Amino acid sequence: MLVRRTLVALGIAAASMLLPQSPMAQPARSPIGLELNRLEARQEGCRVWLVLRNPAAEAVDPLRLDLLVFGKDGVVARRLALDVGPLPGEKTMARIFDLSGQNCDGIGSILLNDLLACGPEAEGRAACLPRLNLASRVSGVPFEK
Repeated sequence: MLVRRTLVALGIAAASMLLPQSPMAQPARSPIGLELNRLEARQEGCRVWLVLRNPAAEAVDPLRLDLLVFGKDGVVARRLALDVGPLPGEKTMARIFDLSGQNCDGIGSILLNDLLACGPEAEGRAACLPRLNLASRVSGVPFEK
C-alpha cells in the first residue's frame, strides 16, 4: 500500500513537470528604463534626449515607440514613431531626436502611447510594456505611459 502511494505521488509529480508553466511561475524579466533626460532649445526646434537602460543580458531588438507630445495646454502637439533599438543587453544608451518647429518651453508632457515593436518574441509588445520604467529629469515635463 505504501509503495502504491509513493508510485502515485511520483507519477503526479512527473506529470506536473510536463504541463506548461503558468505565467505566475515564470521568472520576472528585468525592467527597461526609458528616461526623458533633457530638452535642448535649438534654433530649428527642440532637441529631445532619451536615456535607455537595459540591465538584462539579452538585447531588446527591435524597440520602436509611439510617442505623443502634449503642449502646456494639454492638447496633442505632435505624434511620432521612434526606432530607438536595438538596445544591447547590459547597456545604457542615449537617443536624440529633433522636433523641428516645436519650442521646448511649449512641451507640457510626453506620453508613451504604445509600443510599435519590442523584442523578437511574438508577444513582445504585450510582454514588454509592463517592463518599461519611465522617468523624466525635465522639470515640469512628465514622461508617462
